[in-house]
Amino acid sequence: MVEAAVAKVNAPPAVQSAKAISKKSKKDDDDGTDMGDGDDWNLGKSLIKPPDQLELTEQELKEEFTRVLTANNPHAPQNIVRFSFKERAYKQVQIISQMAIHFSRDGNLLHKDSDEAKRQQSRGKYSEESDTEDVTTAAEILTSESAEKMDTEEEELPDAKAAEEEEEKEVIKPRQERKIPNQFNFSERASQTFNNPMRENGCQTEPPPRASFSSTANQWEIFDAYEEVLAKQMVKKEKPKPHTTKKDTESKKKLSVVENLSDDISRVSKVAKIVERMVNQNSFDDILQDFKYFEDPSDEFRDQEGTVLPLWKYLYEKAKRLSVTGMCWNPRYHDLFAIAHGSYDFMKQNRGMLLVHSLKNPTYPEYQYSTESSVLCVDIHNMYPHLIAVGYYDGCVAVYNIKERSAKPVYKSSAKSGKHTDPVWQVKWQKDDMDNNVNFFSVSSDGRVVCWALIKDELVHTDIIKLTMDGICKDALENLQLQIMGCGTSFDFHKEKDNLFLVGTEEGKIHKCSKAYSSEFLDTYEAHHMAVDALHWNTFHPDIFISCSSDWTVKIWDHNLKIPMFTFDLDSPVGDVTWSPYSSTVFAAVTTNGKIHVFDLNVNKYEPICEQTIVNKKRNKLTHIEFNPTYPIIMVGDERGGVTILKLSPNLRKQPKAKKGQEVQKGLKWK
Repeated sequence: MVEAAVAKVNAPPAVQSAKAISKKSKKDDDDGTDMGDGDDWNLGKSLIKPPDQLELTEQELKEEFTRVLTANNPHAPQNIVRFSFKERAYKQVQIISQMAIHFSRDGNLLHKDSDEAKRQQSRGKYSEESDTEDVTTAAEILTSESAEKMDTEEEELPDAKAAEEEEEKEVIKPRQERKIPNQFNFSERASQTFNNPMRENGCQTEPPPRASFSSTANQWEIFDAYEEVLAKQMVKKEKPKPHTTKKDTESKKKLSVVENLSDDISRVSKVAKIVERMVNQNSFDDILQDFKYFEDPSDEFRDQEGTVLPLWKYLYEKAKRLSVTGMCWNPRYHDLFAIAHGSYDFMKQNRGMLLVHSLKNPTYPEYQYSTESSVLCVDIHNMYPHLIAVGYYDGCVAVYNIKERSAKPVYKSSAKSGKHTDPVWQVKWQKDDMDNNVNFFSVSSDGRVVCWALIKDELVHTDIIKLTMDGICKDALENLQLQIMGCGTSFDFHKEKDNLFLVGTEEGKIHKCSKAYSSEFLDTYEAHHMAVDALHWNTFHPDIFISCSSDWTVKIWDHNLKIPMFTFDLDSPVGDVTWSPYSSTVFAAVTTNGKIHVFDLNVNKYEPICEQTIVNKKRNKLTHIEFNPTYPIIMVGDERGGVTILKLSPNLRKQPKAKKGQEVQKGLKWK
């Protein structure tokens, strides 16, 4: 044992390590551990299969299964549905975007082989070369000057040393570096605009030839427009002096006398107006008392029926033979109203008038404008009550400014600016557009609904929608298919939704349209058998509107339904209908037999609560009617140019009782 131990101790270290490794491996084999797999260390070398594992053959194990990887986004929605205006139904979108952006960033790097990179490199080299040239030239100048000074010091007299010292003090300014233009905001000289020289003595000098511009289209449009305006100004300044005779001198003297008189009158015009109103107040004192205080006591004995009391009769001498074709109350000054005069007869088209009257002076209009064509419609702006829009029989539209003393409109459309080709039946002011431009809309028999924007000194038109009819007209001679255009007669915009509006046609149909979608109607109502004369949305209920026609009927509609809610037969062609500003159930209509009809659906759903004759049906006809927004009066116009102011009796101006949680409209003086 001692020898063995000694041998063990004396053994070399390599032998000892080999023995230790062999013993360790034997010990591991005895323990039954597998050093390769750590998961089954407690199971030994034998693997245990689960009982539900499939037993596959070698062929099945060797079989390959292919998987196709697609670029579809798993989070992309597959059920996007959008409304199709063409088919008028909701349709599922077939094409779905599968692109998923994880990160994006805008950079300013350029590939070194690209054209832009080569250009920038060439610019950089040019600037470096120019810098080196500047440095070398400066050095050469310095060396040459120093050499010259050395030569001159030996030859020149001592008196010249002072001048040399002054020259040495002067600093040689190096050449300025060339600025490299910004690569992201650079434009060549050829693409830059040309600044025309200043005007001298009010005249524009000649511009350079047009070939010197590279982008001249817009520039020359601006230049031509400027030249046109300048030419007009010069024509106004330099009017040719006509050849005068003795008769002309005498007429000029008379005109000068008249002008002097007119100047004297214009100085006292405001005072004269006040005096005239005072005289009228005295002469019409009984009518003023009735307007302010009279209430018909017989209403207490009637069964919820009422009457109208005639107050004033407006009849201007120059407009006697012209029909009242339109009327509108001023939205801010409720005693003022505008009247459009003209003729609906095609054979009697010669002139028209626009008059602005006041309740304070029934004898003479406050403002008057004569026109060459019949004025068929009128509307006053809500925010700017001095602006009045009118439509003419010849297809033009115009805007008058009553603040200015000019007898002509401040804006007027023409054939160049896209005027209508048929009579304009209605105009409506709307809210300012996205550019804060004042604008109004017009409808005409040519089938166009046009938006007119007041931009600087001209009217800019935009066609909103064209009224088309179902069916195609075929020309037998040329074998052409022509689309038939409808004839618009009236329209009205929704009180809450600015894009929604209704258009009545000469065929008796009513189209529901939208400004946002102009290629097709939202809906069409088979409303009347003859032309739709008037359309109005309800003042209080956003879904209700009323229409009237020459087929003797007045109909009340819900724009969500195809069938009218109420139909009233008035036994005569209906000229106009309007809602009251104080109740959602009260409306009034006028017929050609000279009668006014007032309905209150809250009282009687079948018959009017007031039916009264205003003019003689054999000699005259009523054309239009309008409620005053504040006072309990209405005005009606007739075919002979007269306007009658009527006061409603108490039974006709009852306001509905407010329900719980609702407030009665404030600011009205109807009670």
